[in-house]
Amino acid sequence: MKIIRISSILIFTLCLFLSCNKKEGAKPLITDINNNPNWTQKFPGVWETSVNTPSEVNLLSAVEAKPRAEVLKTFSEESFPVEKSEIKVYTKNGKTHIRFPLDDKEQIYGLGLNFKTVHQRGRIMKLHMDHYTGRDEGRTHAPTPFFASSKGYGVLINSAKYIDVYVGTGVTKDSKNPAESRDRNTSKNWNPRPKSDNLELIVPDNGVEIVMFSGKDVQETVQRFNLYCGGGFVPPKWGLGFWQRTPTLYDEHAVQEEVDGFTKNNFPLDVVGLEPGWHSKSYPCTFEWDKTRFPNPDAFVNKMTNQGIRLNSWINPFVSPSASIFESIKPYTGTHTVWTGIVPDFTMPEAIKIMSDHFQKEVISKGVSGLKIDEVDGYDVWLWPDSAQFPSGLDGEMMRSIYGSLVQKWSTDMYRKINQRTYGLVRASNVGSVSYPYVIYNDYYRHQDFITALINSSFTGTLWTPEVRSSGSPEDWIRRMQSVCFSPMAMLNAWADGTKPWSYPEVYKYCQDVAFLRMQLLPYIYSTFSEYYLKGIPPFRAMAMEEGFSFNEVVEDGELSSTNNPYKEAVKKEIKDQYMMGESILVAPMFADQKTRTVVLPKGKWFDFYTGAYVGDGEIITASHGLDKIPLYVKDGAIIPMMKQIKNTSEWTPQTDLEVRVYGSKSHEFVLYDDDGESFDYEKGEYTQKVLSTSIVSGKLNGTIKDLKDGKSWSYRNLRWNFMSK
Repeated sequence: MKIIRISSILIFTLCLFLSCNKKEGAKPLITDINNNPNWTQKFPGVWETSVNTPSEVNLLSAVEAKPRAEVLKTFSEESFPVEKSEIKVYTKNGKTHIRFPLDDKEQIYGLGLNFKTVHQRGRIMKLHMDHYTGRDEGRTHAPTPFFASSKGYGVLINSAKYIDVYVGTGVTKDSKNPAESRDRNTSKNWNPRPKSDNLELIVPDNGVEIVMFSGKDVQETVQRFNLYCGGGFVPPKWGLGFWQRTPTLYDEHAVQEEVDGFTKNNFPLDVVGLEPGWHSKSYPCTFEWDKTRFPNPDAFVNKMTNQGIRLNSWINPFVSPSASIFESIKPYTGTHTVWTGIVPDFTMPEAIKIMSDHFQKEVISKGVSGLKIDEVDGYDVWLWPDSAQFPSGLDGEMMRSIYGSLVQKWSTDMYRKINQRTYGLVRASNVGSVSYPYVIYNDYYRHQDFITALINSSFTGTLWTPEVRSSGSPEDWIRRMQSVCFSPMAMLNAWADGTKPWSYPEVYKYCQDVAFLRMQLLPYIYSTFSEYYLKGIPPFRAMAMEEGFSFNEVVEDGELSSTNNPYKEAVKKEIKDQYMMGESILVAPMFADQKTRTVVLPKGKWFDFYTGAYVGDGEIITASHGLDKIPLYVKDGAIIPMMKQIKNTSEWTPQTDLEVRVYGSKSHEFVLYDDDGESFDYEKGEYTQKVLSTSIVSGKLNGTIKDLKDGKSWSYRNLRWNFMSK
């Protein structure tokens, strides 16, 4: 009987194998190394090609991400940005090899959420979903297989496999632009890394989809990429206020004391994060309230809501044997467990329904506003191995690549059903997640690298927060607080040690100042996020996307050493510690022990945000702010709408007075955006836009406001122009 069963399985497997090969036989594998793919234009500046027969499951299809066609069609036509004959693809031994040409002075950006490098040329990586451990090797929380070139084009490899990338490292013997051969014995200019004129990728699959993007510059290329992957989003207004995550085992009384502390100390607060202790069990989770710490969750959430406080609940999606849904969801989970918890297959409607019904009952119906989704990135010793299998048919490798995106879609869809916007945190993201209201965070904690990650997030279709957790000194504390207040999510994460904004009394006044400054800037930040949704422009972005920024990396030769540097490799310096917030504000964070720092200004006049004083034009300046300020600079003509200092976004009402700061003397326009701040109705066109503009009248700069798009919501009344540059 057992022999018959095994034979049946073998026969079924053989038939399936033959069927698959018969299907592939209709389209022979591309094995010629000199093959050039055929491209089909889908939108202006967007082309697609397929190598052989790509997998039906990829980074976009897994979450049903659709291009924002109506917006993409408004872009201007672009010519194909790369000589097609120079793009090579072929398949061998179950792997697809792809090669793109590189010019000598071309720089490459992107290829995942990197923490130490912005310029990726010269790097070798394996793009692999994982917790970041301190090296830019491809293992990271958002290993997005997209790169943007300084020449104004970008490429997406739409595959959920782990991808090997060689960015200007491999040198082919048939190179059309070879490096000069030098004798190491006699040439001081001998280089252990001869220049490479190509970028190569290896996808461990017989087929893959490739998408090419072209724009007038790097920013427009990234815009088309974002819109192709679903476009950005506008967070709820409360999500842009200040967040405080409480220690793991806080109960409802301790949470209330935390809120009271913010009131007493006059510090902004919109969101309180509940860590694992809100569950009856966690690691793995029940997603059910602990009755000893929260005996009446409905009353507790309602009490917070009445104080203007939103709650964000921590989870990891691994189901505890103690959870009431354990048995019902078990058939729709993977072969391996995580911390003894079973892993739901979020590609299956049955698993989604069971989880959604449970969360609707335990979390959403009680008024919790969002989730912090932890532990969906790595490590390998924690998560399932690549050999794991899921009931949908996906293996561990593909599920690892898309799991963070799947949980974002699942949770966002739950809130979409009640037409209530959410904003949350996640540890893993990928292509296709750009439209989901989540910000990446992690356990790594080097301040300088946090800023580099914030810069790189603008090339990945994701957002990143340099959250504050602890500090080695009051100076380090305030510098971290300043950085986080100029990021997508201003958050203090006190889950482990209970720190608070006033934990360092020496600098508390400065912490207050920068937190209130963020609240004042919310009209500007909110309008900036609207451009993310409407146009695909990252709200926080790299200087490479700023017009007039052309700083070349500085190369310093290392000292020849028989042990430390036997090949005398050069050390390259790049700008990875300053970025743009919106179209007009250049943010240059300072770090502990820095008394001054250099800032590279793009071409055009720039002004000090605080005073309006002229600071330079396309040059390197020195910032010497004390602990009280983070260096901020604004471009000529900048229009910055600001409101009064508020402690909670519930104070952001239709009676809000607006101060409109104007810098420099150049005529300019700024589109001020508003909506109801809570629902998804903005996606149906229910929002308001007004154009703030300046022009020179009788030799003097004058400001005006006019309607662009009428909507039901408008939060402002009196508008006062403040011309900062005299």
